[in-house]
Amino acid sequence: MKSALRSLLLCAALLRSGVQATFPLSAGDPQLIAAQSYAQSRNNGRPPLRTLNLAKTDSQCRSRPLDLVFIIDSSRSVRPGEFEKVKIFLADMVDTLDVGSDATRVAVVNYASTVKIEFLLKDHFNKPDLKKAISRIEPLAAGTMTGLAIKTAVNEAFTEQSGARPRSRNISKVAIIVTDGRPQDQVEEVSAAARASGIEIYAVGVDRADMQSLQLMASIPLEDHVFYVETYGVIEKLTSKFRETLCEVKVEVVEDPCKCEARLAFQKQTQAALQQLTAKHILSDVSGRIERLENMVGRA
Repeated sequence: MKSALRSLLLCAALLRSGVQATFPLSAGDPQLIAAQSYAQSRNNGRPPLRTLNLAKTDSQCRSRPLDLVFIIDSSRSVRPGEFEKVKIFLADMVDTLDVGSDATRVAVVNYASTVKIEFLLKDHFNKPDLKKAISRIEPLAAGTMTGLAIKTAVNEAFTEQSGARPRSRNISKVAIIVTDGRPQDQVEEVSAAARASGIEIYAVGVDRADMQSLQLMASIPLEDHVFYVETYGVIEKLTSKFRETLCEVKVEVVEDPCKCEARLAFQKQTQAALQQLTAKHILSDVSGRIERLENMVGRA
């Protein structure tokens, strides 16, 4: 009875706080996961109808530039309407980023039993062109060769010839994999090689996605790099989660050396003045005590 009551309270809390259909995978309380799933089923009943808006632009993420490659599953299990949801998710992601030749560059690798690079990092440096290119992507159908897609991205999309910035520029390289199935090829070794080359991998699983495969592909910590949504109808809700992650910026404050020297000189002067005041106070106090002692001796 207590267990059921606890689950009910968790469900109510989650629904009240607006938790909707997305959560990072982690080894958590089974009852909390059940409550999240219940909250998701309530919100998934009537997903909003949306189409890809080529004109929309959200506030930008003005932070570190990225070489960002989306690797999207378009196998037969992804129905046409669901694939449109993936494209909306990509367009929403583009809207949140600061896109440009000197900012974030975006490429898309589409895969099923074969792999197709839809466009490269060097092809589009503004949001309207990127979103038009995304709108033209068509599903490939057939199998799910995720390992081949990752290998293709490393060898052909993340190269300087394809528009990736050289290592000396210290531009973050990020891959976001979106899949709803179990890979039909090996992903562990190719993912490890990609990560070893400096590529940060996020794995997004939808519906029937194989969780173990997602964890084998993703960078660590897994709780920050593996995500799951129950349906393609709510995948766009991950945009805010990625915005928080990809827009993080570590600010290093470098002070003007002249200001530092002036502050140090002021601190030294203040310290000297305090020492002088303290010494005068001590001398005055000692003199007073001596004078009182002399008076007492004189009376005696």
